[in-house]
Amino acid sequence: MSRLPANPLAPQWLAVPEDANALAAGVWPASAARDDDGALTIAGARADELVQRHGTPLLVIDEDEARGRAERLRAAFDRAAAAHGTTATVYYAGKAFLSTIVAQWMTDAGLNVDVCTGGELAVALAAGVAPDRVGFHGNNKSVAELERAVETGVGTIIVDSEIEIERLAAITARTGTEQRVLVRVNSGVHAETHSFLATAHEDQKFGFTLVEAEAAVARIRELPFVRFVGLHCHIGSQIFGVAGFRESASRVIELHARLQEGGEVPILNLGGGFGIAYTSADDPTPIDELAEGIVATVADECAARGIRIPRLAFEPGRSIIGTAGVTLYEIGTTKDVTVDTGGETAARRYVSVDGGMSDNARPALYGAQYSARLASREGTGDPVLVRVVGKHCESGDIVVDHEYLPGDLTPGDLLAVPATGAYCASLASNYNHVPRPAVIAVQDGVSRVLVHGETIDDLLARDAGIPSAVPEARTERAPAGRSEGERCLY
Repeated sequence: MSRLPANPLAPQWLAVPEDANALAAGVWPASAARDDDGALTIAGARADELVQRHGTPLLVIDEDEARGRAERLRAAFDRAAAAHGTTATVYYAGKAFLSTIVAQWMTDAGLNVDVCTGGELAVALAAGVAPDRVGFHGNNKSVAELERAVETGVGTIIVDSEIEIERLAAITARTGTEQRVLVRVNSGVHAETHSFLATAHEDQKFGFTLVEAEAAVARIRELPFVRFVGLHCHIGSQIFGVAGFRESASRVIELHARLQEGGEVPILNLGGGFGIAYTSADDPTPIDELAEGIVATVADECAARGIRIPRLAFEPGRSIIGTAGVTLYEIGTTKDVTVDTGGETAARRYVSVDGGMSDNARPALYGAQYSARLASREGTGDPVLVRVVGKHCESGDIVVDHEYLPGDLTPGDLLAVPATGAYCASLASNYNHVPRPAVIAVQDGVSRVLVHGETIDDLLARDAGIPSAVPEARTERAPAGRSEGERCLY
């Protein structure tokens, strides 16, 4: 394909590709390739054959990619911590994508698991994750969720408010069970990311300010069965570079040093948020560089204050599972739209697929950018600027805002969107009564289901106006997320 002039509707970062079939390194799983017929393959499995078996939309997870990233990330932090005389524990952030099988991959790789709701805790426990390898987050943990966490022996609960401290005080006093906790703090550092993703500035729902945290720790230290073991700080998501982590760590370690005057503070958890490449323009920081830069900063800050470096913990999710995921769609319709750019006109092709914001809410939530490629074949037409959109009744139902694809794409072609392993299935909905897609794993050319796809019958089964679809047991069920035995707690 020839290099054509850039479309004036395209953003500056998006270059016209020499080959609109090429798969950008770092954006796709390392196993992604094209076979002799031009079809996309992932871990040796052809996209069209996966779709024939499992349908579309379909989220495909490269198992070896996910496992390998988990192992490499854990090893990077192990090396960095050992070089500075401490240890590091890596938690997989389950909110990125959690299923029982994925949880097992993570523990096989030596990671712990981070959850933030009773539902995620249930999945981790069902996967056989040892409770003491679970960290429990969340700004609004219910009494029932906290009781379940204490009852099962969750390793650490990350407390987020004064109310939560008092709830834990009552639960642990009643049961006589000691519970280890971290206190989540806001360092005031704004991550290099979208404002919705930045979670360490003061005006937001998570954690305590650096000033408030001292009073929270003092209260915890008064309690007989709640044991303070350290601080937690997470500055945001999809972060490139180490500057934000360095500044945040320096502020949190100042608090850490003050708290040591009143007792031990053995653990410092600096969260996650390590970015990945969604487009060829993205340049994420290599994980070895991140690990060494962050741990070295902690070591330097501790040395400057004459204190010993604590045990460290980190919580990556996207950087493990994100690049391992590719979503497959079928193209339904295409439409060329002419736009007046101020004195001249330009064309954009709208490409509609059979999914959308119900299986990937990130573009609608905060303008996330993605890439796309034809998956069932190689295209032969010159690149055209496209916007990939979903089938939902929203103008903001955009899957890929800007991309160049071969001009001969047509209804019935399969389209692949890479880097969808994180937060797509987790955020999926049934908007417009669209069933959520299946999630499958592929390895050595073989696929297996991780999460079953929904059907229209599944959706109708929840509608109380369809008597034949409502099982008798369902009419007396507890509210969502609560067991029958938990009714009395609300």
